[in-house]
Amino acid sequence: MELFINNQTVQVDTDADTPLLWVIRDDLAMTGTKYGCGLSQCGACSVMVDGQLVRSCVTPIDKLAGKQITTIEAIESDEVGKRVVASWIKHQVPQCGYCQSGQVIAATALLKQVAHPSDEEIAAAMVNLCRCGTYNAIKAAIHDVAAQEGEA
Repeated sequence: MELFINNQTVQVDTDADTPLLWVIRDDLAMTGTKYGCGLSQCGACSVMVDGQLVRSCVTPIDKLAGKQITTIEAIESDEVGKRVVASWIKHQVPQCGYCQSGQVIAATALLKQVAHPSDEEIAAAMVNLCRCGTYNAIKAAIHDVAAQEGEA
């Protein structure tokens, strides 16, 4: 099966119902996308598919033909993603860091859809679990990126 991941076409030889997460991690050796719960609840496995946030642990690869998949490994090739990562560093968002690749992907997807999200929009979009409780820093980092809109 042919997939388009991080602006590259890749061939994978696996069952059509295999979750994208296992293809990314096991077949393609991109380990930035994490396994968390396996039930689409925690968000550690978040990636973007055609700019939309997707939980890769429950997304079978047969649904992804012809779609652009973006993982954390390529997020800085996107201008919004690059600014999100810089803001994450500026605001010292990560603590343990396990959930952060999914958080960065979710924030990037949000900011690509809503350039200046309100606190309510951030709360509605940023539902990934962070066991360290960095939610206030995440919100501050997102607002910081939104304030930069148009400066780039």
